Amino acid sequence: MAEEVSKEVAASKSVKVEPRALSAAKPEPLQQANMPLLRIEGVAKKFGSFRAVDRVSLDVAAGEFFALLGPSGCGKTTLLRMLAGFETPDEGRILLDGKDIAQVLPHERPVNMMFQNYALFPHLNVRDNIAFGLRRAGMAKAEIDTRVAEMVALVKLDGLEKRKPDQLSGGQRQRVALARSLARRPQVLLLDEPLAALDKKLRGSTQLELMELQRRLGMTFIIVTHDQEEAMTVASRIGVMDAGRLDQVATPRELYEAPLSRWIAEFIGEVNLFDGQVETREHNRIVVSTRDAGAITVAEPRNPVTKTTVSVAIRPEKVKLSRRGPVSDGAGGGAINRLEGVVTDVSYLGGLTVYKVRLDSGAVVRSSIANTARIDIDAYSLSQRVVAWFTPDDCLVLEQ
Repeated sequence: MAEEVSKEVAASKSVKVEPRALSAAKPEPLQQANMPLLRIEGVAKKFGSFRAVDRVSLDVAAGEFFALLGPSGCGKTTLLRMLAGFETPDEGRILLDGKDIAQVLPHERPVNMMFQNYALFPHLNVRDNIAFGLRRAGMAKAEIDTRVAEMVALVKLDGLEKRKPDQLSGGQRQRVALARSLARRPQVLLLDEPLAALDKKLRGSTQLELMELQRRLGMTFIIVTHDQEEAMTVASRIGVMDAGRLDQVATPRELYEAPLSRWIAEFIGEVNLFDGQVETREHNRIVVSTRDAGAITVAEPRNPVTKTTVSVAIRPEKVKLSRRGPVSDGAGGGAINRLEGVVTDVSYLGGLTVYKVRLDSGAVVRSSIANTARIDIDAYSLSQRVVAWFTPDDCLVLEQ
């Protein structure tokens, strides 16, 4: 923590703080209409022989809430630290509003970072923690008082100004750290796993508050997280990282419904996967012969399938269950995919019931069914034989 507190101190030095009202704190207009606020060009970083970030390129627009998502060790935090100035790229450029900041010191760039453990000063109360960076920047006392009052109201800490961090809950400490990070009005706010220390229920409510705050300020937020649900909830776009590379950048819906690889399909949510060989292509449909599920008919994707060895992906909510199964897809094609098996597990989750069905081949298919009625008369029981079915449009062919 001492290291991160010292970084917060360093980041607060030599920053010119403008006495504008918070409601007017909008990103400055870009010199070129189509130019992103932040542009990362071929950035790479090595630690010894280990390549933590491998030539990553990315554009982030002004006012965007962007998430860097990936497993531990994928390079997302290293990339965030390069944006903050705590690490220097070995290759590439980082352009903020058209200016290369890759070599600019942390306290000289209009970027601020909120650390995972908040890095609050334990001997300072809420007010003084928020005011610390403003004092270091040389702001007048009256302006500091006004700015701190704005921040306290913004993050709903009224009445807690005199408390020290050890007198606050985890959620309240998170708000103090957020207020301190916002007080200097950076062009870009970087958030390193900001909600990781909160319990599940508090994390959910805080996500919504963070989204509302970002929309109200019109500020660019970049969040690093390993939590897929969190990234899908808060971000307008997500960059999925693995082994130092940026594998896909897309909206949450695009990532979930059209992942570019088998790995991304597995990483984002739950998915049923069947490996097989492309057998035929006709009438905008592909037939894939799989070992565990037989022949599966899939709608032809927008991008042509060039390989013969593929995986078929079906999300659990797309898999319906019935005692006999439908006879056609309603479009005259009769191409509904039917898989027969036995229910081996039933998990009631309130809004959903998740079923696991063991097919005759031994493979297991997951089906998530919404509980739309208070008493579900169509519920299936353990050991019951059922038909799991889905249409060609419910499937996705993945070449990787």
